[in-house]
Amino acid sequence: MTRPDVLKAAQDNLWMHFTRHSSYEDAEVPMIVRGEGAYVYDIHGKRYLDGLAGLFVVQVGHGRAELAEAAAKQAQELAFFPLWSYAHPKAAELAARLADLTPGDLNRVFFTTGGGEAVESAWKLAKQYFKTQGKPMKTKVVSRSIAYHGTPQGALSITGIPALKQMFEPLVPGALKAPNTNLYRADEISGFPGMEKDAEAFGRWAADQVGKAIEMEGPETVAAVFVEPVQNAGGCFPPPPGYFRRLREICDAYDVLLVSDEVICAFGRLGTMFGGQKFDYVPDIITCAKGLTSGYSPIGAMIASERLFEPFKSGTESFAHGYTFGGHPVSAAVALANLDIFEREDLLGHVTANEPVFRATLDKLLDLPIVGDVRGSGYFYGIELVKDKSTKQTFNDEESERLLRGFLSKALYDAGLYCRADDRGDPVVQLAPPLICGPKEFDEIESILRSVLTEAWARL
Repeated sequence: MTRPDVLKAAQDNLWMHFTRHSSYEDAEVPMIVRGEGAYVYDIHGKRYLDGLAGLFVVQVGHGRAELAEAAAKQAQELAFFPLWSYAHPKAAELAARLADLTPGDLNRVFFTTGGGEAVESAWKLAKQYFKTQGKPMKTKVVSRSIAYHGTPQGALSITGIPALKQMFEPLVPGALKAPNTNLYRADEISGFPGMEKDAEAFGRWAADQVGKAIEMEGPETVAAVFVEPVQNAGGCFPPPPGYFRRLREICDAYDVLLVSDEVICAFGRLGTMFGGQKFDYVPDIITCAKGLTSGYSPIGAMIASERLFEPFKSGTESFAHGYTFGGHPVSAAVALANLDIFEREDLLGHVTANEPVFRATLDKLLDLPIVGDVRGSGYFYGIELVKDKSTKQTFNDEESERLLRGFLSKALYDAGLYCRADDRGDPVVQLAPPLICGPKEFDEIESILRSVLTEAWARL
Protein backbone atom coordinates (compact mmCIF):
# COMPACT_ATOMS: atom_id res chain seq x y z
CA MET A 1 0.00 0.00 0.00
CA THR A 2 1.03 3.60 -0.53
CA ARG A 3 1.21 5.93 2.44
CA PRO A 4 -2.26 7.43 1.74
CA ASP A 5 -3.65 3.90 1.34
CA VAL A 6 -2.30 2.80 4.72
CA LEU A 7 -3.65 5.87 6.47
CA LYS A 8 -7.06 5.37 4.83
CA ALA A 9 -7.09 1.70 5.85
CA ALA A 10 -6.47 2.75 9.45
CA GLN A 11 -9.50 5.04 9.20
CA ASP A 12 -11.82 2.65 7.38
CA ASN A 13 -10.92 -0.86 8.51
CA LEU A 14 -8.76 -0.97 11.62
CA TRP A 15 -10.50 -1.31 15.01
CA MET A 16 -7.92 -0.11 17.54
CA HIS A 17 -7.84 -1.18 21.18
CA PHE A 18 -9.08 1.04 24.01
CA THR A 19 -9.54 3.79 21.43
CA ARG A 20 -12.13 6.51 21.13
CA HIS A 21 -12.41 6.45 17.35
CA SER A 22 -14.33 9.72 17.23
CA SER A 23 -11.00 11.38 17.97
CA TYR A 24 -9.94 10.57 14.41
CA GLU A 25 -13.10 11.52 12.52
CA ASP A 26 -11.36 14.56 11.10
CA ALA A 27 -7.77 13.69 11.96
CA GLU A 28 -5.12 11.29 10.79
CA VAL A 29 -4.57 8.15 12.86
CA PRO A 30 -1.01 8.31 14.27
CA MET A 31 1.02 5.67 12.42
CA ILE A 32 4.31 4.37 13.86
CA VAL A 33 6.44 2.63 11.25
CA ARG A 34 9.79 1.79 12.85
CA GLY A 35 11.83 1.90 16.03
CA GLU A 36 15.48 2.22 16.98
CA GLY A 37 16.78 2.05 20.53
CA ALA A 38 14.61 4.22 22.76
CA TYR A 39 12.89 5.97 19.84
CA VAL A 40 10.08 5.30 17.38
CA TYR A 41 9.32 7.06 14.10
CA ASP A 42 5.98 7.84 12.50
CA ILE A 43 4.94 7.49 8.87
CA HIS A 44 6.11 11.06 8.19
CA GLY A 45 9.58 10.44 9.64
CA LYS A 46 9.08 12.31 12.94
CA ARG A 47 10.95 10.86 15.94
CA TYR A 48 9.44 10.24 19.39
CA LEU A 49 11.03 9.11 22.63
CA ASP A 50 9.23 5.93 23.66
CA GLY A 51 8.54 6.81 27.28
CA LEU A 52 6.27 3.80 27.79
CA ALA A 53 8.37 1.04 26.16
CA GLY A 54 5.46 0.44 23.78
CA LEU A 55 3.15 -0.60 26.61
CA PHE A 56 5.59 -1.54 29.40
CA VAL A 57 7.03 -4.07 26.95
CA VAL A 58 10.12 -3.16 24.91
CA GLN A 59 12.72 -3.71 27.64
CA VAL A 60 15.80 -4.05 25.41
CA GLY A 61 14.79 -1.28 23.02
CA HIS A 62 13.62 -1.22 19.43
CA GLY A 63 15.43 -2.61 16.41
CA ARG A 64 17.39 -5.45 18.04
CA ALA A 65 18.38 -7.55 15.02
CA GLU A 66 19.28 -10.65 17.03
CA LEU A 67 15.70 -11.00 18.26
CA ALA A 68 14.36 -10.82 14.72
CA GLU A 69 17.01 -13.32 13.65
CA ALA A 70 16.06 -15.71 16.46
CA ALA A 71 12.46 -15.59 15.26
CA ALA A 72 13.40 -16.21 11.63
CA LYS A 73 15.71 -19.11 12.47
CA GLN A 74 13.10 -20.84 14.61
CA ALA A 75 10.35 -20.28 12.04
CA GLN A 76 12.44 -22.09 9.45
CA GLU A 77 13.13 -25.00 11.79
CA LEU A 78 9.70 -25.39 13.44
CA ALA A 79 7.22 -22.61 12.91
CA PHE A 80 4.45 -24.06 15.06
CA PHE A 81 3.45 -26.95 17.23
CA PRO A 82 1.05 -26.87 20.21
CA LEU A 83 1.85 -27.92 23.76
CA TRP A 84 -1.19 -30.18 23.95
CA SER A 85 0.27 -33.51 25.16
CA TYR A 86 3.41 -32.86 23.12
CA ALA A 87 6.37 -30.53 23.65
CA HIS A 88 8.98 -28.77 21.57
CA PRO A 89 12.54 -27.90 22.64
CA LYS A 90 12.27 -24.12 22.87
CA ALA A 91 9.29 -24.24 25.25
CA ALA A 92 11.08 -26.76 27.46
CA GLU A 93 14.30 -24.74 27.42
CA LEU A 94 12.48 -21.50 28.25
CA ALA A 95 10.52 -23.16 31.07
CA ALA A 96 13.74 -24.43 32.63
CA ARG A 97 15.40 -21.03 32.31
CA LEU A 98 12.46 -19.24 33.92
CA ALA A 99 12.37 -21.80 36.74
CA ASP A 100 16.03 -21.01 37.44
CA LEU A 101 15.21 -17.29 37.65
CA THR A 102 12.08 -17.43 39.80
CA PRO A 103 12.17 -17.25 43.60
CA GLY A 104 11.31 -20.23 45.82
CA ASP A 105 9.94 -23.37 44.20
CA LEU A 106 8.03 -21.70 41.36
CA ASN A 107 9.21 -24.33 38.89
CA ARG A 108 6.16 -25.06 36.72
CA VAL A 109 5.63 -22.81 33.71
CA PHE A 110 2.28 -22.77 31.89
CA PHE A 111 2.62 -20.69 28.73
CA THR A 112 -0.04 -18.36 27.34
CA THR A 113 0.04 -15.71 24.63
CA GLY A 114 -0.40 -12.70 26.91
CA GLY A 115 -0.92 -11.32 30.39
CA GLY A 116 -4.71 -11.46 30.58
CA GLU A 117 -4.58 -15.14 29.66
CA ALA A 118 -1.96 -15.72 32.37
CA VAL A 119 -4.24 -14.13 34.97
CA GLU A 120 -7.19 -16.16 33.70
CA SER A 121 -5.09 -19.31 33.96
CA ALA A 122 -4.06 -18.52 37.52
CA TRP A 123 -7.65 -18.16 38.74
CA LYS A 124 -8.63 -21.41 37.03
CA LEU A 125 -5.68 -23.24 38.54
CA ALA A 126 -6.51 -21.91 42.01
CA LYS A 127 -10.07 -23.22 41.71
CA GLN A 128 -9.05 -26.64 40.45
CA TYR A 129 -6.19 -27.01 42.91
CA PHE A 130 -8.47 -26.54 45.90
CA LYS A 131 -10.99 -28.98 44.45
CA THR A 132 -8.23 -31.60 44.36
CA GLN A 133 -7.56 -30.79 48.02
CA GLY A 134 -11.16 -31.47 49.02
CA LYS A 135 -11.97 -27.75 49.37
CA PRO A 136 -14.39 -27.12 46.49
CA MET A 137 -15.86 -23.97 48.06
CA LYS A 138 -12.56 -22.07 47.72
CA THR A 139 -13.27 -20.24 44.46
CA LYS A 140 -13.28 -16.50 45.23
CA VAL A 141 -10.43 -14.04 44.79
CA VAL A 142 -9.43 -10.74 46.38
CA SER A 143 -7.77 -7.95 44.42
CA ARG A 144 -7.31 -4.22 44.95
CA SER A 145 -9.35 -1.19 43.97
CA ILE A 146 -8.35 0.54 40.73
CA ALA A 147 -6.07 -2.39 39.85
CA TYR A 148 -6.02 -3.64 36.24
CA HIS A 149 -5.55 -7.36 35.60
CA GLY A 150 -6.70 -7.89 32.01
CA THR A 151 -9.68 -8.10 29.67
CA PRO A 152 -10.84 -11.79 29.60
CA GLN A 153 -14.03 -12.26 31.60
CA GLY A 154 -12.27 -13.72 34.65
CA ALA A 155 -9.36 -11.28 34.59
CA LEU A 156 -11.80 -8.40 34.08
CA SER A 157 -13.72 -9.51 37.16
CA ILE A 158 -10.47 -9.34 39.13
CA THR A 159 -9.83 -5.85 37.72
CA GLY A 160 -10.84 -3.10 40.14
CA ILE A 161 -11.84 -0.36 37.70
CA PRO A 162 -15.66 -0.16 37.50
CA ALA A 163 -15.74 1.92 34.31
CA LEU A 164 -13.93 -0.83 32.39
CA LYS A 165 -16.35 -3.51 33.59
CA GLN A 166 -19.84 -2.06 33.51
CA MET A 167 -20.53 -2.58 29.81
CA PHE A 168 -19.56 -6.28 30.03
CA GLU A 169 -21.50 -7.29 33.14
CA PRO A 170 -22.51 -9.76 34.40
CA LEU A 171 -18.94 -10.96 34.89
CA VAL A 172 -17.53 -13.96 36.75
CA PRO A 173 -18.85 -13.86 40.35
CA GLY A 174 -16.63 -14.09 43.39
CA ALA A 175 -14.14 -11.27 42.80
CA LEU A 176 -13.76 -9.14 45.94
CA LYS A 177 -11.96 -5.80 46.33
CA ALA A 178 -9.69 -4.40 49.02
CA PRO A 179 -7.94 -1.00 49.29
CA ASN A 180 -4.82 -0.25 47.26
CA THR A 181 -1.51 1.15 48.51
CA ASN A 182 -1.71 4.76 47.29
CA LEU A 183 0.33 6.39 50.08
CA TYR A 184 -0.29 9.86 48.62
CA ARG A 185 -3.97 9.48 49.53
CA ALA A 186 -3.56 7.14 52.52
CA ASP A 187 -5.52 9.37 54.89
CA GLU A 188 -8.49 9.41 52.52
CA ILE A 189 -8.30 5.68 51.76
CA SER A 190 -7.93 4.52 55.35
CA GLY A 191 -10.02 7.18 57.06
CA PHE A 192 -7.22 7.72 59.57
CA PRO A 193 -5.48 11.13 59.61
CA GLY A 194 -1.71 10.85 59.67
CA MET A 195 -1.41 7.62 57.67
CA GLU A 196 0.37 9.46 54.86
CA LYS A 197 3.21 10.24 57.27
CA ASP A 198 3.56 6.62 58.47
CA ALA A 199 4.08 4.38 55.47
CA GLU A 200 4.63 1.26 57.57
CA ALA A 201 1.39 1.73 59.50
CA PHE A 202 -0.50 2.30 56.25
CA GLY A 203 1.05 -0.83 54.74
CA ARG A 204 -0.03 -2.88 57.73
CA TRP A 205 -3.53 -1.41 57.57
CA ALA A 206 -3.87 -2.02 53.80
CA ALA A 207 -2.70 -5.63 54.10
CA ASP A 208 -5.04 -6.23 57.02
CA GLN A 209 -7.97 -5.08 54.88
CA VAL A 210 -7.24 -8.01 52.57
CA GLY A 211 -7.40 -10.27 55.62
CA LYS A 212 -10.70 -8.73 56.67
CA ALA A 213 -12.14 -9.31 53.19
CA ILE A 214 -11.17 -12.97 53.46
CA GLU A 215 -12.72 -13.20 56.93
CA MET A 216 -15.95 -11.53 55.82
CA GLU A 217 -16.43 -13.97 52.93
CA GLY A 218 -15.21 -16.94 54.93
CA PRO A 219 -11.70 -18.33 54.37
CA GLU A 220 -13.25 -21.61 53.23
CA THR A 221 -14.58 -19.75 50.14
CA VAL A 222 -11.48 -17.72 49.11
CA ALA A 223 -8.90 -19.26 46.79
CA ALA A 224 -6.44 -16.47 45.96
CA VAL A 225 -5.28 -12.89 46.36
CA PHE A 226 -4.12 -11.12 43.18
CA VAL A 227 -1.73 -8.17 43.55
CA GLU A 228 0.86 -6.41 41.42
CA PRO A 229 4.25 -5.67 43.04
CA VAL A 230 3.73 -2.04 41.98
CA GLN A 231 0.12 -1.38 41.05
CA ASN A 232 -0.19 0.10 37.57
CA ALA A 233 -3.66 1.64 37.24
CA GLY A 234 -4.01 4.80 39.29
CA GLY A 235 -0.41 5.67 38.59
CA CYS A 236 2.22 3.37 40.11
CA PHE A 237 1.50 2.52 43.75
CA PRO A 238 4.58 0.90 45.32
CA PRO A 239 3.99 -1.25 48.41
CA PRO A 240 4.61 0.42 51.77
CA PRO A 241 7.28 -1.20 53.98
CA GLY A 242 6.11 -4.50 55.44
CA TYR A 243 3.02 -4.74 53.22
CA PHE A 244 3.97 -7.92 51.39
CA ARG A 245 5.39 -9.58 54.50
CA ARG A 246 2.02 -9.10 56.21
CA LEU A 247 0.10 -10.16 53.08
CA ARG A 248 2.13 -13.38 52.90
CA GLU A 249 1.30 -14.08 56.57
CA ILE A 250 -2.41 -13.54 55.94
CA CYS A 251 -2.49 -15.82 52.89
CA ASP A 252 -0.64 -18.56 54.76
CA ALA A 253 -2.94 -18.27 57.79
CA TYR A 254 -6.08 -18.69 55.67
CA ASP A 255 -4.71 -21.19 53.13
CA VAL A 256 -5.15 -18.68 50.32
CA LEU A 257 -2.81 -18.51 47.30
CA LEU A 258 -0.81 -15.33 46.78
CA VAL A 259 -0.70 -14.49 43.06
CA SER A 260 1.85 -11.88 42.01
CA ASP A 261 0.62 -10.30 38.78
CA GLU A 262 3.91 -9.26 37.20
CA VAL A 263 2.78 -8.71 33.63
CA ILE A 264 4.35 -5.24 33.90
CA CYS A 265 6.76 -5.62 36.81
CA ALA A 266 8.72 -8.71 35.73
CA PHE A 267 11.80 -8.80 33.49
CA GLY A 268 13.73 -5.83 34.74
CA ARG A 269 11.05 -3.16 34.98
CA LEU A 270 11.83 -2.73 38.71
CA GLY A 271 15.52 -3.66 38.43
CA THR A 272 14.94 -7.32 39.35
CA MET A 273 13.99 -10.24 37.13
CA PHE A 274 10.70 -10.66 38.99
CA GLY A 275 8.90 -7.92 40.88
CA GLY A 276 8.48 -9.90 44.09
CA GLN A 277 12.25 -10.07 44.40
CA LYS A 278 12.37 -6.26 44.67
CA PHE A 279 10.12 -6.38 47.72
CA ASP A 280 11.33 -9.65 49.24
CA TYR A 281 8.29 -11.90 48.99
CA VAL A 282 7.71 -15.29 47.37
CA PRO A 283 4.24 -15.79 45.86
CA ASP A 284 2.53 -19.07 45.02
CA ILE A 285 1.95 -18.03 41.40
CA ILE A 286 3.53 -15.42 39.13
CA THR A 287 1.71 -14.18 36.05
CA CYS A 288 3.91 -12.51 33.44
CA ALA A 289 4.10 -11.55 29.76
CA LYS A 290 5.13 -8.26 28.06
CA GLY A 291 8.87 -7.95 28.75
CA LEU A 292 9.62 -11.67 28.38
CA THR A 293 10.25 -11.15 24.66
CA SER A 294 10.57 -7.34 24.81
CA GLY A 295 7.49 -7.41 22.60
CA TYR A 296 9.22 -8.92 19.60
CA SER A 297 6.77 -11.83 19.66
CA PRO A 298 3.72 -12.41 21.89
CA ILE A 299 4.02 -14.72 24.89
CA GLY A 300 2.87 -14.93 28.50
CA ALA A 301 3.20 -17.38 31.35
CA MET A 302 1.68 -18.53 34.60
CA ILE A 303 4.49 -19.82 36.81
CA ALA A 304 3.29 -21.97 39.71
CA SER A 305 4.93 -23.47 42.76
CA GLU A 306 5.72 -27.17 42.74
CA ARG A 307 3.07 -27.67 45.45
CA LEU A 308 0.33 -26.55 43.07
CA PHE A 309 1.52 -28.93 40.37
CA GLU A 310 1.60 -31.92 42.72
CA PRO A 311 -2.05 -33.04 42.16
CA PHE A 312 -1.41 -33.20 38.40
CA LYS A 313 1.72 -35.37 38.53
CA SER A 314 -0.04 -38.73 38.87
CA GLY A 315 -3.37 -40.40 38.35
CA THR A 316 -5.99 -39.10 35.95
CA GLU A 317 -6.04 -35.44 37.02
CA SER A 318 -5.23 -32.87 34.33
CA PHE A 319 -5.52 -29.10 34.03
CA ALA A 320 -8.18 -28.90 31.31
CA HIS A 321 -7.05 -25.53 30.04
CA GLY A 322 -4.80 -24.24 27.29
CA TYR A 323 -4.23 -21.95 24.31
CA THR A 324 -3.41 -22.85 20.72
CA PHE A 325 -0.48 -20.46 20.59
CA GLY A 326 0.70 -20.78 24.19
CA GLY A 327 4.46 -21.37 24.24
CA HIS A 328 4.71 -20.79 20.49
CA PRO A 329 8.11 -22.03 19.22
CA VAL A 330 8.99 -18.70 17.61
CA SER A 331 8.02 -16.70 20.70
CA ALA A 332 9.92 -19.06 22.99
CA ALA A 333 13.04 -18.70 20.83
CA VAL A 334 12.74 -14.92 20.94
CA ALA A 335 12.29 -15.00 24.72
CA LEU A 336 15.49 -17.00 25.13
CA ALA A 337 17.42 -14.56 22.95
CA ASN A 338 15.91 -11.67 24.91
CA LEU A 339 17.09 -13.16 28.21
CA ASP A 340 20.55 -13.53 26.67
CA ILE A 341 20.60 -9.77 26.11
CA PHE A 342 19.55 -9.19 29.72
CA GLU A 343 22.53 -11.18 30.93
CA ARG A 344 25.09 -9.91 28.43
CA GLU A 345 24.24 -6.24 28.94
CA ASP A 346 23.45 -6.53 32.67
CA LEU A 347 20.14 -4.70 32.23
CA LEU A 348 19.11 -5.45 35.81
CA GLY A 349 22.27 -3.77 37.08
CA HIS A 350 21.73 -0.88 34.68
CA VAL A 351 18.20 -0.22 35.96
CA THR A 352 19.26 -0.55 39.60
CA ALA A 353 22.14 1.92 39.11
CA ASN A 354 20.02 4.44 37.21
CA GLU A 355 16.80 4.21 39.23
CA PRO A 356 17.87 7.01 41.64
CA VAL A 357 18.83 9.20 38.68
CA PHE A 358 15.47 8.67 36.98
CA ARG A 359 13.61 9.41 40.22
CA ALA A 360 15.67 12.55 40.93
CA THR A 361 15.07 13.82 37.39
CA LEU A 362 11.30 13.34 37.65
CA ASP A 363 11.25 14.84 41.15
CA LYS A 364 12.33 18.15 39.59
CA LEU A 365 8.76 18.39 38.24
CA LEU A 366 7.42 18.74 41.80
CA ASP A 367 8.09 22.48 41.54
CA LEU A 368 5.20 22.73 39.06
CA PRO A 369 1.82 23.65 40.59
CA ILE A 370 0.04 20.89 38.65
CA VAL A 371 2.30 18.06 39.91
CA GLY A 372 1.12 16.63 43.22
CA ASP A 373 3.14 13.43 43.50
CA VAL A 374 5.91 11.48 41.81
CA ARG A 375 5.97 7.79 42.71
CA GLY A 376 7.15 4.44 41.41
CA SER A 377 10.08 2.06 41.36
CA GLY A 378 12.81 1.04 38.93
CA TYR A 379 11.89 2.32 35.48
CA PHE A 380 8.18 2.54 36.30
CA TYR A 381 6.80 5.89 37.49
CA GLY A 382 3.57 7.82 37.76
CA ILE A 383 3.15 11.60 38.08
CA GLU A 384 -0.15 12.53 39.69
CA LEU A 385 -1.69 15.80 38.53
CA VAL A 386 -3.72 17.96 40.92
CA LYS A 387 -5.69 21.19 40.87
CA ASP A 388 -4.49 22.27 44.32
CA LYS A 389 -1.25 20.92 45.80
CA SER A 390 -1.98 22.09 49.33
CA THR A 391 -5.27 20.17 49.56
CA LYS A 392 -4.45 17.47 46.97
CA GLN A 393 -7.71 18.39 45.26
CA THR A 394 -8.07 16.48 42.00
CA PHE A 395 -9.90 17.42 38.82
CA ASN A 396 -13.57 16.79 38.22
CA ASP A 397 -14.67 14.62 35.31
CA GLU A 398 -15.07 17.53 32.90
CA GLU A 399 -11.69 18.98 33.79
CA SER A 400 -10.01 15.60 33.55
CA GLU A 401 -11.59 15.00 30.14
CA ARG A 402 -10.40 18.40 28.92
CA LEU A 403 -6.94 18.03 30.47
CA LEU A 404 -6.02 14.46 29.57
CA ARG A 405 -7.89 13.66 26.38
CA GLY A 406 -8.44 17.18 25.16
CA PHE A 407 -4.88 18.39 25.59
CA LEU A 408 -2.19 16.37 27.37
CA SER A 409 -2.07 13.14 25.37
CA LYS A 410 -1.81 14.87 22.02
CA ALA A 411 0.44 17.67 23.28
CA LEU A 412 2.98 15.24 24.75
CA TYR A 413 2.97 13.22 21.52
CA ASP A 414 3.33 16.33 19.39
CA ALA A 415 6.27 17.39 21.57
CA GLY A 416 8.02 14.10 20.81
CA LEU A 417 7.19 11.97 23.87
CA TYR A 418 5.10 8.83 23.71
CA CYS A 419 3.74 8.09 27.20
CA ARG A 420 0.35 7.65 28.85
CA ALA A 421 -1.99 10.21 30.35
CA ASP A 422 -4.40 8.09 32.37
CA ASP A 423 -7.40 8.80 34.59
CA ARG A 424 -8.56 5.32 35.52
CA GLY A 425 -7.93 6.56 39.06
CA ASP A 426 -6.80 10.12 39.69
CA PRO A 427 -5.20 11.85 36.66
CA VAL A 428 -1.61 10.72 36.12
CA VAL A 429 1.11 10.64 33.51
CA GLN A 430 2.77 7.21 33.40
CA LEU A 431 6.36 6.57 32.36
CA ALA A 432 8.14 3.26 31.71
CA PRO A 433 10.94 3.77 29.17
CA PRO A 434 13.02 0.94 27.67
CA LEU A 435 15.54 -0.43 30.15
CA ILE A 436 18.44 0.69 27.96
CA CYS A 437 17.66 4.35 28.73
CA GLY A 438 19.86 6.54 30.89
CA PRO A 439 20.33 10.15 32.05
CA LYS A 440 20.18 11.59 28.53
CA GLU A 441 16.71 10.13 27.92
CA PHE A 442 15.58 11.02 31.46
CA ASP A 443 16.49 14.67 30.85
CA GLU A 444 14.59 14.67 27.57
CA ILE A 445 11.51 13.20 29.28
CA GLU A 446 11.66 15.83 32.05
CA SER A 447 12.14 18.69 29.61
CA ILE A 448 9.14 17.72 27.46
CA LEU A 449 6.93 17.07 30.49
CA ARG A 450 7.90 20.40 32.05
CA SER A 451 6.99 22.32 28.92
CA VAL A 452 3.68 20.55 28.28
CA LEU A 453 2.54 20.48 31.93
CA THR A 454 3.32 24.18 32.27
CA GLU A 455 1.08 24.89 29.28
CA ALA A 456 -1.60 22.57 30.68
CA TRP A 457 -1.66 24.58 33.93
CA ALA A 458 -1.91 27.84 32.03
CA ARG A 459 -4.86 26.52 30.05
CA LEU A 460 -6.63 25.42 33.22
